[in-house]
Parts: sequence; C-alpha cells; structure tokens
Amino acid sequence: MEKARYLILENGRIFKGRPFGADGEVTGEIVFTTSMTGYLETLTDPSFYGQIVVQTFPLIGNYGVIPTDFESKAPALKAYIVRDWCHEPSNFRCEGDLDTFLKAQGIMGLYDIDTRELTKIIREYGVMNARISDSPDNSEEVLQELRAYRIVDSVNTVSCDETESFPTKNARFKVVLWDFGAKQNIRRELTKRGCNVVVVPAGTKAEEILALKPDGIMLTNGPGDPVDNQDIIQELAKLFGAKVPTFGICLGHQLLALSQGAKSTKLKYGHRGANQPVKELATDRIFVTSQNHGYAIVNDSLPKTAKVSFINLNDGTCEGVDYLDMPVFSVQFHPEACGGPLDTRFLFDKFISLMEGAK
Repeated sequence: MEKARYLILENGRIFKGRPFGADGEVTGEIVFTTSMTGYLETLTDPSFYGQIVVQTFPLIGNYGVIPTDFESKAPALKAYIVRDWCHEPSNFRCEGDLDTFLKAQGIMGLYDIDTRELTKIIREYGVMNARISDSPDNSEEVLQELRAYRIVDSVNTVSCDETESFPTKNARFKVVLWDFGAKQNIRRELTKRGCNVVVVPAGTKAEEILALKPDGIMLTNGPGDPVDNQDIIQELAKLFGAKVPTFGICLGHQLLALSQGAKSTKLKYGHRGANQPVKELATDRIFVTSQNHGYAIVNDSLPKTAKVSFINLNDGTCEGVDYLDMPVFSVQFHPEACGGPLDTRFLFDKFISLMEGAK
C-alpha cells in the first residue's frame, strides 16, 4: 500500500495526499498557477525559487518530459503539487515521465489531494508558507517554524555564474541580458531578431555592462521580493543615465521602477498563469498574458518621468511602465511566454526599434 504524504499549511490546515518524485521533507512558500499547459516550463522557471507550486489544472504529465522545452537547466522550486499525474505519458517528443524527472532533480511531489479546495484557501488566506512531510504534525512549534520561513538570496542563487555569449548569424545588435533568473525563451526571442546576446550574472556592475558597449540591455525575470536586491537597484540607477535602450520583464520591470524611486507591494496571492488580462492604456487594447509574480509596483509611486503603460484588468495593478525621458520601458508580464499566449511578442520588436533609433 502506498504511503501517505502530508501538506501542512501555516494556518494549521492539513491535506493528506500521496507521494511522487523525491523523498524527504521540505518547507516553502505555497503558490498556485492556473496554466493549463506548459508544466515543464513551470517546473523549470527560476522565478519559482523557494516555492511549493500547486497546479490548478487537474491532470499533469500527459506529454511527459521534453528537455528542449525547459526554461533553465534545472528546477528551482521546492516541491510540486498536482491533483493527478500521468503515469504513462504519450507524445512523439517525450523523453521520460514526470515522476522519474522529479526524483532525478530531488524535487518532492504530492498528488491525490483536492487542489481546487487548496487553491481557494490560498486565495482567501493569501500566500503562506507550507511543509510537505511524511508526518501530519501541525503542532504550534511546527507552525511557528513555518511562519518563520523566508526566501533569501534568491536572485544570486538562480542567476548564472559567469558571462556567456550567444552569437547569431547576421547579427544587427548586441544585447546584454542581465540574468536575475532568466527564462531561456527571452534569449531565444532576441537571437531570432538578429541580436548577439551576452548573458551576465546578477552581481555584474553597471560599469562592466557599459564596457561591453551594448546596443541594448535586457532586464530579466527572477524570483523573490524585489526590495531584497538593493545592490542591483543601485547599479540600475547608474545605468539609467547612460540612455542605453532597455527592456525589463517581470522582476526586471520591478527593479527598474525601484531604481527610479517607485515602491513595490506584495500581492495577496499573486498573478501566476497564462490567462491574465491586461489593458494597454495608450490604445485601450486588451491582451491575454502569461504571468508569474507575487509583487507589483505601486501605480502612483512612479516618478513624473514615467507613466503606467499597462494595467491588470482583474485588480488594476501596474503591468507596464514607459520612461518618458529615456529609451526605456518594462512590463510585468511575460511576452516571451512558452507555453502561453503570444499576444504581446510585439514588445520585442519595440525593443528592436529603440535600438535602431539609437544607432
């Protein structure tokens, strides 16, 4: 008989499920994502560092494991929770099954629990910490340990260790991609548009980036609370004055705004999924976007030299910023999303146009 595995929430609730993936015990921040496809991209998205991820879609693993779809070299999340996982995947690209993959990566899994009820609890209570364990112990001592957990040093942990170049044929531009936990498809979108991409670690100084003489700078996605990255914020402020065309995505968007004096706030349960509607204020056009973040920039905290360009139609939060006196813009969502909607890939073309205008 298969053993039980328990999910213990910091509010005291316990869910009994069954194990797959690696063995052990793990504590993390529990979040949910509403994406119906793209579970491999979810598993390998560095922005989930330190988190226990719940899939709201009930069946996961049906097309197996496909390494060419990965967004990073290895998962950064703490654990993975699903309603049902497919034991026998079927796809012509499949190179393995989800259980074997999670075991090899040391990632714990939990299934056969009511993910609908669990998601509703997170929505009502807000993002909280949780533990997956073979023991159902939810004593006050355990709950205090859960409440004390905090994700730390997330960006430096998931960023690359050294500078790496990715040349492309007939390149027109040189882009420095500042890696805060980058999804690989950001780089792919740049190279397919004729950009030689130089990826640099999160700890790189502004002077080092400018010394590479880039035509443009890409600020990537990444995990954690943006205000934890004060060193990066200070370096970004230095770069801003150089007037190099710059495009920020997700955490890059937040760090850019903070470098200009804006403020951020933690959302109750975040935006995670491939169905987030945003409105472009300049055109009143609505786009469906992929998102993965737990913090947002406070709209009215932006300086006078910046304006909100997109808003989230569900809660009105900031989804994009245009900087009026610089060739700089950013968005909270993921225009490069895979899997996800392709509605906003034109933003990469906007970045290319900024670089063309600066030549």
